[in-house]
Amino acid sequence: MISINTNIKHLFFDLDHTLWDFDRNSKLIFQQIFKEQNILIPIDVFLEVYVPVNLKYWRLYREDKIEKLALRYHRLKETFNVLEYAISDTLINKISEDYIQYLPNFNYLFPDAIEVLQYLENKYQLHIITNGFEKVQNLKLKKSGIHIFFKEIITSECVGAKKPNTKVFEFALEKAGAKANESLMIGDSYEADIMGAINSGMKAIHFTQESRNNNILSVSNLIGLKKYM
Repeated sequence: MISINTNIKHLFFDLDHTLWDFDRNSKLIFQQIFKEQNILIPIDVFLEVYVPVNLKYWRLYREDKIEKLALRYHRLKETFNVLEYAISDTLINKISEDYIQYLPNFNYLFPDAIEVLQYLENKYQLHIITNGFEKVQNLKLKKSGIHIFFKEIITSECVGAKKPNTKVFEFALEKAGAKANESLMIGDSYEADIMGAINSGMKAIHFTQESRNNNILSVSNLIGLKKYM
C-alpha cells in the first residue's frame, strides 16, 4: 500500500463533489426552479445534457477563458439549445440567478462526511480549497454545518487564480501557516486538485470511483480516508 508521510499536519479538502454532494443538491435545485417557472422538461433528461455542458464551461472558467457571468449563462443556454427548448434570455438569466440563490439551501453531504471530519480534526488541521464562488461556498459550509471543522477557507475568488494554478495552493499554504511537505490535498478533480497539489509540493488523495494513476492514493468513499490516516 502506498502511504502518506507520517509528518502530515494539514489536510486541504475540495468542497463540491468531495464533501458536498453537488449532483444531488443541484438536481433538487433545478426541480424547484422548473416547478416555479413551469419548465416542462423531465429533470433527468435536462441533467443528462446539462452535467457535461456544465463541466465543459467550468473547465473554460478554470482556464480563465470565460468570466463568471458567461459561465452561468452559457451552460444553461447551450443545454436548452441541445434540448431544442425555446426559452428567452430573460428567463435563462432568471434561472441562473435563482440557481445561485437556492444553491446553499440544499445541503446533502457525501456519506460519512461528518464522521470522517470528526475523526480527522483530532489529528490534523483541516482547511478548504475550492474553485467555487466565495459567497456561495461559505454559505454551503455554514448551512451544511461543516464550517466548524475548517480553520481556513480558501476560494479561487479570494486568490485571484483557480486550481490547478500553483498560486492557489501557495496562497493556501501561507494562509494556513503550513509547509507543502506537511500538507495533503483531498479532492475529486485529478487535474485541479490532485495535479495542482502535487505540482505545489503537496501530497494528494484522489476521491474517485476510478483511479487514474497507481502512484497516487485514491479512495472511492470518504470513510476510506481512515485507512491512510
